[in-house]
Parts: sequence; structure tokens; C-alpha cells
Amino acid sequence: QVRVVESGGGLVQAGGSLRLSCAASGSIFSINAMGWYRQTPGKQRELVATITSGGSTNYADSVKGRFTISRDNARNMVYLQMSSLKPEDIAVYYCAVDPYGSSRIYWGQGTQVTVSS
Repeated sequence: QVRVVESGGGLVQAGGSLRLSCAASGSIFSINAMGWYRQTPGKQRELVATITSGGSTNYADSVKGRFTISRDNARNMVYLQMSSLKPEDIAVYYCAVDPYGSSRIYWGQGTQVTVSS
């Protein structure tokens, strides 16, 4: 029904930057909110950033000033520009999609982000 695929993860040095992309496809007319979450072994999945169809954004305190979320409504895509990366940012990053009229949120498979010091 709805497919969500992330890309852009990889290995980067501390202080570097990385851009994650997420594409939503399938039976989608429009998307309410999209966002990025991350998960580290032993921890629960946590919010990184979200963005509504109107462009309102929300960020976790740990990434404010370093990460920027954006979206392309026409293409049903969302991006996460990550700068000044820290080892604490190491995690699998997941894309979340909330279509209008949907009773559930759709998740991607995740993309690994590794930061070396």
C-alpha cells in the first residue's frame, strides 16, 4: 500500500555532514507529516525531527542547530541535512510517513549513520 525507503546513510568523520533522503510511494494522495527517528541498540526509537505539510518543524534538543529537515510535497520526499555530526549521533535512522486519512504511520527499513572520532 505505502512504501517508504531511506537512503544516504554511511560513515562520516566527527564534525562532518551527511544528507538523508526518504521517498514515500504507493497509494498516497497527500502526506500530513513526515519525520525522522533514530534507534541505537539498547535504546528505544527516539524522535529526531518532524515536518508538517505546512512546513512547521520540530527538533529534538540534541540536534537543534545542527540538523535541518525539509520536504518536497510534490514528490512525497523528506530530507534530513545533518551537520556537525557527533559520535552520539550514531544510530539507524528511520523515516516516518503519516498520510492524510491514514490510521497508522508507515516506516522505512532504516539507514545506518556512523560517525568516527
